[in-house]
Amino acid sequence: MPYSPDSRRSGILLSRRSVLLGITLSATLGVTSLGGTSSSARSVRASGVAIREERYSRYRRQDVEVVYTLPRRTPPHGMPMVVLLHGRGSVARRAGPGSLMTRLGDAVADGRIPALGFVAVDGGSTYWHEHHRGDDPMSMLLEEVPEWLRARGLAGTDGTPFASAGISMGGFGALLYARRRSERGRPVRAVGAVAPALMSWRRMRKRRVWRSKAEWTSMDPLHNVEALSNVPTGIWCGTEDPFINGVRTFIERADPEIAHLAPGSHSPRFFRSTVPGLLDFLGKHTPRQV
Repeated sequence: MPYSPDSRRSGILLSRRSVLLGITLSATLGVTSLGGTSSSARSVRASGVAIREERYSRYRRQDVEVVYTLPRRTPPHGMPMVVLLHGRGSVARRAGPGSLMTRLGDAVADGRIPALGFVAVDGGSTYWHEHHRGDDPMSMLLEEVPEWLRARGLAGTDGTPFASAGISMGGFGALLYARRRSERGRPVRAVGAVAPALMSWRRMRKRRVWRSKAEWTSMDPLHNVEALSNVPTGIWCGTEDPFINGVRTFIERADPEIAHLAPGSHSPRFFRSTVPGLLDFLGKHTPRQV
């Protein structure tokens, strides 16, 4: 059966590649069922559900995996969504801490937070900006993610996420995304960054994802703190994390709503420990009606 760009965007056809990706996600997230008539792979647990699909991104000029983390299989129509950005060298299915799905389901089921969900998408490793011409993950987030959310009846009538969050490079990206939204006159209600990759130019230039120091400075959250002065911000970081100095400086300059520093390294264990606080923070800023 031919597999056209249009069919990739609609997510209707089930290709061999999407089946294999679904099987991989099953192992990662503990999926208990695969099925349906789309290219999605769904997982159901006592709490929380993960849904994946493959989409063609016209801004990245390639297929990307999109993962929706929801409190239950059938969420409320228009349920508020958070864009969740993965770290350097990672992908959408590993964007959040390992306990995010079950803790989200439990928190919503228990009424501790309003119903909300997360959407993650493959963004490469260029700190969520267009380093390679024609591969623009930030424009994908701003322009295409709302289209994909709207197609699933999520994030209100226009599919716009109400908040952003991320870990490491994803924390850097979440802060940059929030800034871009503010520049468009559509600020997020909250941004949560876990161990965001805030560092000196001497260290950052080794990543080889910036054309110049000036380009990096124009996007680095530490050099643009005032851009988020009116956006509720939460920061979490381990005191043994390699980015702790940059995070401390950001906290001093930005005075975020949440500044949680605790013993821990740049590790899955510490990231998991931040989930309750991150969910409470995002829940506090979730719109009650979308």
